[in-house]
Formats: sequence, structure tokens, C-alpha cells
Amino acid sequence: MSPTEEPRPESIDEQERARAAEGDKKTKSRKPANTAFRQQRLKAWQPILTPKSVLPLFFIVGIVFAPIGGVLLWANSQIQEIVIDYSRCSTDAPVTTRADISDKVSATFKSSTANSKYYWQRSQTENGTMCSLFFTIPEAMGPPVYMYYRLTNFYQNHRRYVQSLDLDQLKGKAVSSDTIKGGTCSPLDVNSAGIPYYPCGLIANSVFNDTINTPVRLAENNHTYVMTKEGIAWNSDKELVKKTEYKPGEVVPPPNWSSYNGTYEKTGIPNLQEDQDLMVWMRTAGLPNFSKMSRRNDTTAMEAGDYRLDIIDRFPVTEYDGTKSILISTRTVMGGKNPFMGIAYVVVGGVCVLLGALFTVAYLIRPRKLGDHTYLTWDATNQPASAVASGRDDRMRANA
Repeated sequence: MSPTEEPRPESIDEQERARAAEGDKKTKSRKPANTAFRQQRLKAWQPILTPKSVLPLFFIVGIVFAPIGGVLLWANSQIQEIVIDYSRCSTDAPVTTRADISDKVSATFKSSTANSKYYWQRSQTENGTMCSLFFTIPEAMGPPVYMYYRLTNFYQNHRRYVQSLDLDQLKGKAVSSDTIKGGTCSPLDVNSAGIPYYPCGLIANSVFNDTINTPVRLAENNHTYVMTKEGIAWNSDKELVKKTEYKPGEVVPPPNWSSYNGTYEKTGIPNLQEDQDLMVWMRTAGLPNFSKMSRRNDTTAMEAGDYRLDIIDRFPVTEYDGTKSILISTRTVMGGKNPFMGIAYVVVGGVCVLLGALFTVAYLIRPRKLGDHTYLTWDATNQPASAVASGRDDRMRANA
């Protein structure tokens, strides 16, 4: 290139490569990418609440919720139910005669219960105190018919209680004493000799152990209303409990399982896979007052008449100020008897209609102009009336 010839300008590509090379030498910027999402420029829409848009919503919610609540209450009223509290039967019930317990019974039927009779009586058997409950069913129930036991003031939701079990042991594995000791089953993990309990833990040890027989209709032939324990446990719970791999001498029963006399060597280890009562109990309740299914009949109605129900009374409740009851009930598509949902829907619907009516009257009597600055009060005490009415401060314009 001659001295008089000017340098040739670089091409655009060469300039871009030069800028890129220079940029690599500099510290990379941490500035977010220039996009709508990263720069918080996404489009948004916010509704303006006006009387014409809000008032119809109150009435719509009320018109929808109130009928739904009425249907739920009607479905709840179709449930037939009788609850008998037998907490103190083993001590208060007479031996030779029957005593009236109408104050311990709660019954809900379509037919009148004015002529219904409720008694209890106790007797001693080789298995313990037997409590006999006599009650009247004024009309046919079901099918299906379900029998529950109901406990109050029993806190299965206590943290230490809920965690007190060993899932591997329940699944049938022969878990060693070294693994169980000091684990989740504590304090009922092993006995004084270091032999593990099966099943270990507080939940299994405190299982509801009253023996509830099937109801017997008191007629000429004393017809037994057959109820079964099959199907009282959830399928998911059945999958968690399997037959154990333990041998009778390798484990001992929990302390409260007195029927085994502290050993399985004479009776053999029970097959918990078939014990649906235990499965139901192991599913802990979230509240201190709860009901758990004991028996069911899905095919035959429970005819009207007088019945006797015998219960071997073992489970103590008076020590912790609790109660225990027998509950015989039917169901609807909405489940068991619980009017709360229906009441809640009716109350919400009624409140919405009432508020809608009040706001409508207020809007018609004293309508309010939208965007009226007279309702703004940011500095109304130091401004003239004209500024309050117009929403502008004349002093600002005077200083401008």
C-alpha cells in the first residue's frame, strides 16, 4: 500500500468479531435479559370493582349456595342413626335387672322414637364383664348398615403416638431387636429381656379391645342380624400389613394384649394380615373425638324391633375422662351423618343474599359517583374546600 493510499475500512463482520473479542475481555454483565418476563413487563388486567359488577355476584353466590346447602341438609336427614353410650356399663349397670338408659341414647329416625325402650345390664363371664344393651329400632334401616365404636377425648393425633410403630415389622419382615430398640416404636420397642414386641409401638398396644357381638332381634326365635368385619379396613391399609416372618419364640405380645399372657408360644403369632380391626385402629384419627368402623352389612336391612347387643367390656375410658359409644348408622351418597357442610352452604348463601340486598338499597338511596375526589383525604385538613372538591391543590399551581 502506497503512503498516499488511505486504509481500507473493515467489514461489518470484522467489526462484530472485534467487538465480541473485546467483550470477552470484559466482565460479563449480570443484567437480566431484556424480555417481558425478566423485566417484569408482562401484560396484566385488574378488574375495577363497581356496584354494577359486585352486587350481582352476591346474589349469584347466594342463589347457588343456598339450594346446594338445602340438598345437603335433606340428604343428611335421610340418614338413620342410633348412638348408645356405654362408658360406665361395667360399674353402673345392674346385674339382676335392667336399668333405663334413655339419657345415654341419641337416635335419629323418620319414625317417632317416643315408644322406644333403652336398657342395659351386666354380667360376669370367663372373658370379663359383659355389657348387654337393649334398644329399639323404630323402622327398618338400610341396607347398607354400619356399626362403629366412638371414642371421645382420646388423642390419637399426639405426635409421639402417631410415630410409634414400625412399618417394616407390619409388612412382615422379621426386624431384629437391635434395629427396633431405640427406634420409632419407643418406648414399647423391646421388653426387659431385650425381646421385641410384635407389633411394637403405642398404637398397637392401645388397640380398642372391646369384643362387640352382632345384634340379636328379640323375637320368638331371637333372630341374629349378621354383620361382618370383612371390608371395614381401607384397601390401602391392607397393603401395609402382611403375615410376619417371626417365629413364636422370637417376639412377645404388647403389654396390653393380656389374652396372650405375655407369650406367643402357646397360641402362635396372630396373622395381622387378617385382623382388619387392627388395621382400622392403626389409621390414627386427626381429632380427639372419632368413630371407627367395627362391622357392616351391605345386603340385608335391619328390621324394626327390639334388639340386644352384647359387648365384652375391656377398654378403659373413665381413667382419662373419655367416653365410648356404639353407633349404628346408614349412609347416603354424601357419607355419614354430618350436617356441617349443609349448614355452611346455607349460611354463606344467606349472608351473600343479605349483603347484596343491603348494598343494593344503599346504592339506590345514596349512589356514589365513581372516581369522586371528595372522598380522598390525604391532606384535606390543610387544603381549601376547592382543592378538596376538585382534587387539586391551587398552591402547587401558584408556586409553579
